[in-house]
Order: sequence, then C-alpha cells, then structure tokens
Amino acid sequence: MSKAMRDPVVGAALLVCAAVVPLVSHDRYIITQSTLFFIWATVVTQWNLVFGVGGIFSLAQMALFAFGAYGTAMLGYYGHWPMWLAIPVAALAASAASLLIGLACLRLRGPYVALLTLAIAQVLYLMIINDTECFLFNEGGCMPLFGGMRGIGSFGDLGFHAWLGPRYIIGDYFVALALLAAAFAFSIWLARGPFGLAFRALRDNPGYALSRGVSKFRYQLWIFALSSFFTGFAGAIYAGHFKFVGPTVFSFSLLLFLLSMIVVGGVGSTWGPVIGAALLMLADEGWKEAQDWRAFGMGLVLPAFLILLPDGVVGLFNRLQARRRAAPAHAELPAKAAEADL
Repeated sequence: MSKAMRDPVVGAALLVCAAVVPLVSHDRYIITQSTLFFIWATVVTQWNLVFGVGGIFSLAQMALFAFGAYGTAMLGYYGHWPMWLAIPVAALAASAASLLIGLACLRLRGPYVALLTLAIAQVLYLMIINDTECFLFNEGGCMPLFGGMRGIGSFGDLGFHAWLGPRYIIGDYFVALALLAAAFAFSIWLARGPFGLAFRALRDNPGYALSRGVSKFRYQLWIFALSSFFTGFAGAIYAGHFKFVGPTVFSFSLLLFLLSMIVVGGVGSTWGPVIGAALLMLADEGWKEAQDWRAFGMGLVLPAFLILLPDGVVGLFNRLQARRRAAPAHAELPAKAAEADL
C-alpha cells in the first residue's frame, strides 16, 4: 500500500477505535483525559505544520490558542453569544491575530522569530494578569475585562449537558475527536499539496524556487494563518469543555510540554505530533505518582530527545524499517561471492 493511501486508512481505523472508547468504557477520568489529548494533539499537529513543514521557529502557538479560548469566553460572558457561534468567531479572530503576528515576525529568520513570537505571547500574558481595573460589577464583585489572575468562567459550555445530563462529557469527547480528525486531515492535505511542494522546493533548491516566483514570506504567512484557525478552534473547544479560561494557558511549562510532543514524535513527520502527544501524556500520568520528581523528569525529555533522537520516535522507526529492508540484500552478498569463487 502506498504512503498516500496508508495514512488515510490508518487514520480512519484509529478514528473508529477512538469512537468506540466511550461506548465500552464509562470511566469519567479516561474520557476527560482523552478529550484533553485530542485538544493538545490538534494544537501540536498545527504547530508541526508551522515548525516542521513551514520552517517557522514560532513560539506563538499558545498565544493563538489563548485567543480562541479567551475570545470564546468573552463573547459568551459579556455578549451572551451562543457557544457554537462564539467558537468559530474566536477561531477566525485567532487567524486574524496570526496574520498580524506573521507580518511583524516572518521577515526575520530563525531564533529571532522565536524570540519575537515568545515576547508577544509574554506581553499578552502580562496584559491579562495585570488587568485589575473593574470592567463591570456582578455577583462576584469587580470583574476585569480579561478576568485578571482569576480568569473567566460562567460563560456557557458546549451544550451537551441539557441533552446528556451527567454524561455530557461524551459529547465534548466526540467534538474534540472530530476537531482532531479535521485538523489532522488538513495537515496532510497542506503538507502534500501546493504548500508542501513549495516548502520542499525552498528547502531543496531555494534559488530555483525563488526564480519560479515562490515567495517564502508569502507561503509562510499563509501556512501560519491557516494553521492558526485550528489552533484557535482548539482553544475555543478547551474553553467550552472546561467552562473556564485563565492565564495558565500562557504558562511556559505548558508551552514546553507541547513543544516536547513534537520533538518526541518527530518534527515534520505526519504522525509524529500525535504519537508524541500520546507518549508525553502517558509519561505525565506516570509522573503524577511521584510529584517531587515530575517536573525534573518531564524537563529531561526534551534535551534527551534533542541529543539522542533528534528525529524523534518516527525517525527511529523509519531507520529500523530501512535496516530491516536492507538486511536481506546484505545477506545475499556472501552467497554471491561464494558462487563466484566456485
């Protein structure tokens, strides 16, 4: 089976398996953690498009995620918008914000893009936590515009509680799963379509690509904006699922946790971000039993993979597969040499 056919078939099989989980397991913790996995996997598949395919060293993904989350919360809290209207509007707002960030950052190169995008995210974080001026008064007292350190809550949910009662988390589960499926299909289409071809041309022969009218800045800006829609959408679903948004979505530890998923899985690979997200979330679950060592252990993951397995788990698997295919060919050489001696 060709690679172009294999990925959709494997993806469809995994989608069916994931859809069966709530039907065979009624464990609330497993369902909620799986929902969170789908959200983080959506973010890292889009970050991998920016980082691994587009070659943009951006650290603004969590800021764009926060745009979707805070946009949904604020539209629901202040404007009393229906959640399913606020979510796509917030995702589009994240895309618009990414265009502004891209125009400011993408003419830079390498670490300068990373530093500037990280600075933008930190400015937004500081703006939120320092927001202490009253925007309105409610039953809880003074409410800042962005919620300040206490965040924003009581703005609604995804609407499944009225239908499913205590089992509303199953509805949230399937929404997050559908988002991941759409984001993953989009990432495959983008990487193997004209955008992916343009970036491979810029990587392999930049002079020829530029002479054929392939503008690196224009293509980077497009891939940055398109991927941010799903990143913002994931933030909006996160807000709807947890019914709360706070400045913790800007935390540096969360940013490193998600970046580690890409590195562990394999930067630029199709399945790497999803595999890395699964492995890191399982590892994080294991470390919860040893809280004193959790931060230390998780902190070792990123440098260890950068040094020992820079192309991640997928790269290791590909090398082992290549060696296995090459082994029969090497085994035939002594036999042919013996026949030649005879």
